[in-house]
Amino acid sequence: MRTILLGPPGAGKGTQAEVIVNEFNIPHISTGDIFRYNIKQGTELGLKAKEYMNQGLLVPDELVVAIVEDRLKQKDCENGFLLDGFPRTAVQAEALDEVLRNMGVQLNRVINIEVDKQMLIKRAVGRRICKECGATFHIEFNPSEKVDTCDKCKGNLHQREDDTEETVTKRIEVYMNETKPLIDYYRAKGLLEVIDGELPITVVSEKIIKVLKED
Repeated sequence: MRTILLGPPGAGKGTQAEVIVNEFNIPHISTGDIFRYNIKQGTELGLKAKEYMNQGLLVPDELVVAIVEDRLKQKDCENGFLLDGFPRTAVQAEALDEVLRNMGVQLNRVINIEVDKQMLIKRAVGRRICKECGATFHIEFNPSEKVDTCDKCKGNLHQREDDTEETVTKRIEVYMNETKPLIDYYRAKGLLEVIDGELPITVVSEKIIKVLKED
């Protein structure tokens, strides 16, 4: 099972990614995790990426693709993988196609979790995170028993600085604008499956698993 998971901030990708990797016993490959690993291990690719990041520059596509390719060639990806956070553009998608062709494999499906913009804002702005254990709550959808107190460890709950309505709105708009060509690219290839992310979490999971098992 080789698949890509797309979805804007607040769509519930993290939760669904965990369901997918557990169901199909495949690794969850996040570009952020790969970058951090390569930088921490001091690999050649990691050191190159760090040079750009230290200057506040975007890591070039060629280097991002090289780091992803290196990860996909590792043994735990032999039976498949779930890509999260890559590709971000149609150019990267084309490069990924070339990498997979050279490996003699191909993508099975691209899952795009869709959620209305106003719902995404509502989800993010109402989110509260425990300062002690990192547990996540929501003032409307998943409130703690006591206001501002974590149910798990009794630590203090707080709102992240970047979870304001203005910041969240901008983050979503940037994602939508950047991702539209990518979504169009995979739709044209017949690989895209759109899932309604406003349904209950368990229903979203069931729909995703059903789609992936059809391949």
